[in-house]
Amino acid sequence: MSDVLARDFFDRPVEEVAPALLGQVFAHRTEQGEVSLRLTEVEAYAGPLDPASHSYRGRTPRNAVMWGPPGHAYVYFTYGMHYCVNLVCGPEDTASAVLLRAGEIVDGRDVAVARRPRSSPRDLARGPARLCQALGIAREQNGLDVCAADSPLRILAGEPARPTDFRTGPRVGVNAAQNVPWRFWIDGEPSVSQYRLHVPRRRKHAGRA
Repeated sequence: MSDVLARDFFDRPVEEVAPALLGQVFAHRTEQGEVSLRLTEVEAYAGPLDPASHSYRGRTPRNAVMWGPPGHAYVYFTYGMHYCVNLVCGPEDTASAVLLRAGEIVDGRDVAVARRPRSSPRDLARGPARLCQALGIAREQNGLDVCAADSPLRILAGEPARPTDFRTGPRVGVNAAQNVPWRFWIDGEPSVSQYRLHVPRRRKHAGRA
């Protein structure tokens, strides 16, 4: 069994942690079994300094975990239907985190398929919402310590991607700081999600057909 990554791994600038997570293993143990995946795509968010971050406007009940110590999971609900999971980075009170965008299932595939029965192998954890569905991550996992060996949600040492193996580019679906190249992905990995530029939603106007 792989070793759990030490907390020091996360206690540094988020733009350093994000690419270092590529190739590491994220695992979740539940009553249905354990599912593990190799991380292939992530995004960095730099707390109050980053207008695209959930913590940009300060501490709230929703983002409170981001302000805590590094190496904990920040899980949030989005679009009224999906969960996404982030790993908190940097010293306490800096509120930076890495969004886990995609991964390749390496263990517990049967459990992941049962949770996503209509998905192709490449799509099981392709995108942040699908990743959470495949691993069975929801609000109950918010705040879990991923550096604790006895935690059901853990980040394990894998084979880190070399700088020549990954690429970087704009983050997906953000309407602020769009050009910051803090999305990192392993080049050529089929599990990496498709890039989508953020398109603001149009408001409906009263009186129009």
